[in-house]
Amino acid sequence: MNELKNGDSKLSTLVVKWYLLNGRKELPWRKNVTPYKIWISEIMLQQTQVKTVIPYYLKFIKTYPSLKKIMTADENQIIALWSGLGFYRRAKNIFKAKEQIKNKFGGRFPNNFNDLISLPGIGESTAGAIMSIAFNESYPILDANVKRVLTRHSNVVEDSPTKKNNLLWEISRKQTPRNNIFEYTQGIMDLGARICKPKDPLCSECPIVHICGSAFKVDKRKPKQRVLKNKPEVDINFTLAYTNNEYLLFKRNEKTFWQDLWLPSEEPKIHRIFKKNSYEQRNIDKKHKLTHLDLNLSITLLRYNKVFDIKSNSEYRWVKKIDIDKIGMPAPIKKIILEL
Repeated sequence: MNELKNGDSKLSTLVVKWYLLNGRKELPWRKNVTPYKIWISEIMLQQTQVKTVIPYYLKFIKTYPSLKKIMTADENQIIALWSGLGFYRRAKNIFKAKEQIKNKFGGRFPNNFNDLISLPGIGESTAGAIMSIAFNESYPILDANVKRVLTRHSNVVEDSPTKKNNLLWEISRKQTPRNNIFEYTQGIMDLGARICKPKDPLCSECPIVHICGSAFKVDKRKPKQRVLKNKPEVDINFTLAYTNNEYLLFKRNEKTFWQDLWLPSEEPKIHRIFKKNSYEQRNIDKKHKLTHLDLNLSITLLRYNKVFDIKSNSEYRWVKKIDIDKIGMPAPIKKIILEL
């Protein structure tokens, strides 16, 4: 346990003390800390809850326990480990970033802020978290949880998103301590996740309640009327050709959702996948929600006695069921295949 030092803000001192007693030290990326592991965890935690990330993180680190191990991985292998976690651009950024680390930084993980922020997928807050947690250097962060804590603590009421964000960065820089930066960074993230929650914050359990400008007032404020926008719906028709042990899948190269993932055919006529040659046919309709749109999936399942060749410019392969975990595919498609 690090000794607390004087000279830092009241907020940071209270957060550090609280973290030392109550922090989530059991989280897997907080054990045997390395810059590589912090990088992977921070990318996974972007827009995704801790409880969802944990099993994916453990599987990823088991496969690639170090920067050296991931250096030989191709993009498909990284995306395969990401299957089901969503926001696949993050996985692609990990591949691009590790390639830059290999080619630009000689295979060594960057240990300064400017180099970190130059890597794909790493913004100012993620770079700050890596510098603070992995290198014990004092840098501010501003993820969603930290924004909420600082907004309430400083009673920020700015309506302009840009002005509010700039103001919160200024507050974050002011509050970030020179000492105990490891504990503070993780502590203020934990505080936002466990105590200063979006709804029903636990003010009576908060270590900064006596210096918070919004303590016990959050629920009393009249909430802003949220304008609910109907997400667009997209209809997709797939045809999945399969045998007892293998499945015909195509790599989606279009710059849209599920780009670079492996899917059933969307063009069965062009791929010459004919119903008449199959001995079993059925259809599955499934709905799947993405962040920005809703998908209505209609999947025609065609079972064949044996695999067959097709003439296509598309990248395709027959994938054995035992190898499904080795390729990247969307969760709803993978679930259907595993249930066949």
